[in-house]
Amino acid sequence: MLQIVIPAYNEERRLPRTLRDLRRHVATHRGVLGRVEVLVVDNASTDRTAEVAREADSAALPVRVVRCDRRGKGAAVRAGLLATDADLVCFMDADGATGLDAIEDAWRRVLQGADVVIGSRGLAESDTEARHTRTRSTGAAAYRRFAGRLTPGILDTQCGFKFFRGEVVRGVIDNLQTSGFSFDVELLVLLRAAGAHIEEMPVTWVDVPGSTFVPARHGAAAFAELARIAWRHREFVRPVPGRVAVVGVRSPMPLPASAALSAGTWSSR
Repeated sequence: MLQIVIPAYNEERRLPRTLRDLRRHVATHRGVLGRVEVLVVDNASTDRTAEVAREADSAALPVRVVRCDRRGKGAAVRAGLLATDADLVCFMDADGATGLDAIEDAWRRVLQGADVVIGSRGLAESDTEARHTRTRSTGAAAYRRFAGRLTPGILDTQCGFKFFRGEVVRGVIDNLQTSGFSFDVELLVLLRAAGAHIEEMPVTWVDVPGSTFVPARHGAAAFAELARIAWRHREFVRPVPGRVAVVGVRSPMPLPASAALSAGTWSSR
């Protein structure tokens, strides 16, 4: 069984399309995926996010709503992963930015021995489409440099698609303290410290309009979170037993300008 966690804050407009696409995709690949359940984590939304998620529940694709009153994407992902019990789990963004073929690709890699498979827009094989601004480009480059010191060998910590062996991620997720944008970095630090075999894989990724992340307003908080992660896990911020396999060739182009500062869009509420 596969459980898919979707953190959602005020996603009544984008979530229905993502769930429809996911239902069609699962139906088409039922022979590979078997039973799939979606856990939509309502992160203290003030719109109809929870209602539209419940309306999407069906026999073809069960959808369960998990409430998380602690604000921040990291808090929502943590709550969703703690609510899982499947052998295989993943989380993806409510905007559906990552192509759904990533599910089968990650599934195969786990069957071949990976504990964690993360989507990466930093590989030459990835197909990315994003908006570019000078502010986002400058901030994204600086963020990647800082994050890279905490997760050496990983090209893209912030892609909103990550796939796990359930027992591996549930073994560390209770220790995740970062509630905002930089939670991915702390999660990867924890997984590597636990000895997890992490693989990056290329993805198709499109920057979907509707992000509430404003670099000038939220960027400082993201960097502050990285500093706290570095201090909190200072004994692990160095080569550890976990293995990182970069599958493919590093892209000669920089990540999309919005890539490193657009995933976790409500992190600083």
